Amino acid sequence: MRWDRFFDDLEAQFASEWEAERAALDTEAERLRLSRVPLRDRVAALRGRERTGTAPSFEFTDGAVIAAEVSSIGADWVALDPVDSRAGAVLVPLASIVAIGAGHADILRSARPVEARSSLTDRMTLGFVLRDLVRRRAGVAVHLATGRALTGTIDRAGADHLDLALHEAGAPRRASDVIGYRLIPFSSIAWVRLDAPAGVI
Repeated sequence: MRWDRFFDDLEAQFASEWEAERAALDTEAERLRLSRVPLRDRVAALRGRERTGTAPSFEFTDGAVIAAEVSSIGADWVALDPVDSRAGAVLVPLASIVAIGAGHADILRSARPVEARSSLTDRMTLGFVLRDLVRRRAGVAVHLATGRALTGTIDRAGADHLDLALHEAGAPRRASDVIGYRLIPFSSIAWVRLDAPAGVI
């Protein structure tokens, strides 16, 4: 009888150690997986979230904080629909995001593996989207990392910069209303607000 109890104890101890080792390996594998997840994937996971509770808040390099839902994401940018329904759509270079405030459930969900997507939008760069705004002649407010905002219409978008014709916000671009021009490197853009309603991007 004593031997039976001894072997039962050994089996239980072995099973317990095996489970602990497997749990440690699973934890290490999860840490390794998370170490390879870029911010872009975490932001992409917020797209299509259940809109219960508070919307995520995005803080940018200029100090602005906007509560918004993720509507689209590209190679190096994210489009946001601000909670304030009167606001236009917001286009943000991923490099301009300083912090994202979200509920615990959203943070955990964003850390889970995301399904591989290969939509055309996912591969579009910021320059591509800005060139589309040139084509649409959309009015914008370009918020710079310095905290300054410039309103007008994007005339051209190059590889790493844009040309902005300055005029009053909400007004169409007319040569007579343009008060100046600015060349703006993409790297100095904190975020861009479109005059158009959310959903344009």
